[in-house]
Amino acid sequence: MSKMANLTCSVRYAKGVGEKRAQLFKKLNIKTVSDLLYHFPAYYEDRSNVAPIGQTSPGKRQVIQGQVLLVNQFKITKKLSVFKAAIRDNSGVIYAIWYNQSYLSKLVKKGKELVVSGKVELKFGQKQIKVEDFEFLSGDEKDNLHLRRIVPCYPLTEGLSQRMLRRIIKTNLEEKSFYLIDSLPYEIRKRYSFISLPEALNNIHFPEDFSRQKEARRRLVFEELFLLQSALALKREEHKKESGIPFSTDRELTSSFFHYLPYSLTLSQKKVIREILEDMRSFRPMNRLLQGDVGSGKTVVATLVLLTAIANGYQTALMAPTEILAQQHWLNLRQLLAPLNIKVALLVSDLPPGDKKEIRTGLKEGRIQLVIGTHALIQKEIDFNKLGAVVIDEQHRFGVMQRLSLRSKGKSPHVLVMTATPIPRTLALTSYGDLDLSIIDELPPGRKSVITRWISGSKRRELYRFIGEKLKAGIQAYFVYPLIEESDELDLKSAQEAADRLQSHIFADFRVCLLHGRMRREEKERIMDSFREKKIHILVSTTVIEVGIDIPNASLMLIENAERFGLAQLHQLRGRIGRGARQSHCFLLTGQKISPQARQRIKIMCKVNDGFLLAEEDLKLRGPGEFFGTRQWGMLNLKIADLIKDAQVLYLARKEAFQLVRKDPELKN
Repeated sequence: MSKMANLTCSVRYAKGVGEKRAQLFKKLNIKTVSDLLYHFPAYYEDRSNVAPIGQTSPGKRQVIQGQVLLVNQFKITKKLSVFKAAIRDNSGVIYAIWYNQSYLSKLVKKGKELVVSGKVELKFGQKQIKVEDFEFLSGDEKDNLHLRRIVPCYPLTEGLSQRMLRRIIKTNLEEKSFYLIDSLPYEIRKRYSFISLPEALNNIHFPEDFSRQKEARRRLVFEELFLLQSALALKREEHKKESGIPFSTDRELTSSFFHYLPYSLTLSQKKVIREILEDMRSFRPMNRLLQGDVGSGKTVVATLVLLTAIANGYQTALMAPTEILAQQHWLNLRQLLAPLNIKVALLVSDLPPGDKKEIRTGLKEGRIQLVIGTHALIQKEIDFNKLGAVVIDEQHRFGVMQRLSLRSKGKSPHVLVMTATPIPRTLALTSYGDLDLSIIDELPPGRKSVITRWISGSKRRELYRFIGEKLKAGIQAYFVYPLIEESDELDLKSAQEAADRLQSHIFADFRVCLLHGRMRREEKERIMDSFREKKIHILVSTTVIEVGIDIPNASLMLIENAERFGLAQLHQLRGRIGRGARQSHCFLLTGQKISPQARQRIKIMCKVNDGFLLAEEDLKLRGPGEFFGTRQWGMLNLKIADLIKDAQVLYLARKEAFQLVRKDPELKN
């Protein structure tokens, strides 16, 4: 068996595992021996300094060890029970407290030796420790893995204990170290003074001291990010080998488009356009990510991509994640391109069968130059005659395979992907590191920052008076609600009930309409047209207006239960206003009791208007795995690297990986 085979074989063959435990390990995504060795501790406890109970200090997280004197279990309420154990050592007594863990009465018995970690508190004159973790001591000298040292504490699943996992990892580390293959090139290890892979794994799991643990982590973080960036560099090199369609970018059609534009482009837009046109002139297909804050003018840039392909005799496609966004693009582009006599079709799932058939035929025969749609564009029956350019909006809402499916409907078409959610640089380099990156980092001139205020429910009447005055002045407003139906579990306002109440009791002199995702396309279109034509004064909506809606006269927004939304979503909603010359206002209404995290989000929203700064804050608050609110798009589950803490290591690893792939594109050496 090769060295690699020893590490890639099923974890069931690892010493101490077997078939039954292998099923438990699978829940932790540990499927191979290698996965086991790379299952890193979540944190460490320094049990080399167990605190004598008599010397513990309230307010600190500490580790104590002692013998159970007595146990007691009682209920405070129907849903809250307490298990309490008095633990003694030579210096004193402390009471260990567990909540809602009644099963402990069968395990924690008088006379048992325990190691307990948790926060020490002083309550009713008694020292208590709120238990976060605990272990029984067997008295066996083999307990040196679990005591009198820095002890690793791992992510677990039911049926696996810390002691069991430590023992299995330790045993297999000792047995499998010989089979480890160091993936970092010798020159890089030497340049950065990295320790060897076996030494790094031993010291990340069972460090002799924290300085060695830091050295191990430094090496393993670099390795993880280096391998990721090497894969992205190889992907980019592979893409460069593809034959693309070189387009002429000096065409009358594109010149006419700029002539008919009712406004001037920003310097940032012009810079991005130069980058894109350079791509489209080359013999390799464009593969570019366009980032920009809400309202920065990404649509105009995307339109130029589509027009350049059309001017060269090719068809184009724009794919959006929702019908309302696809429809909004269709309305905007139909208006923008009207003077140029471009045929624009909309393909969404609820079109009548006859209309769908007509569009499919038009695409196959090449009569339709631009089609805008949702996932309907990637269905098998959709064939293009000559697809030359693809724009994908809100890329993070699509899976990687969906992007490739649309691209495969042409012969290496140019691809531009856009995201309305600004992505922190570290996340962009890991998730879209194979794409070229363009950023629009300025807003059109004359735009005023939206004033954002946090309003409590007690000031609702004053707020309604303010909105009423603005409505009389001809301004329109959005009222946004998190749900369309009442929920028994969440105390949320129903958009349906709100629209009725606003119309009948509060804003009876104005027209109020409801828009939500379950409406048919024709109904949504009718409502949006009426709002655009100022026939509707207040649009009550769910988050279907989050992206793509562009109505300059709507400069007021009230968001109910704002604590239920993430930062990125709140920013996207706020981005629907602030598009005209008037000062815009966004009001965030919350309940009386909200979590500290929600409070932090609301405060940040009130202070920060810049989407890129908000994205960085959002990443810090939520972490990379939850940043986009979904994992379907292929977010990497990093085992040890932290994209916030390890940003500088990421840049270094990327530089080294791309240099290596440039020198050795097939990694033969």
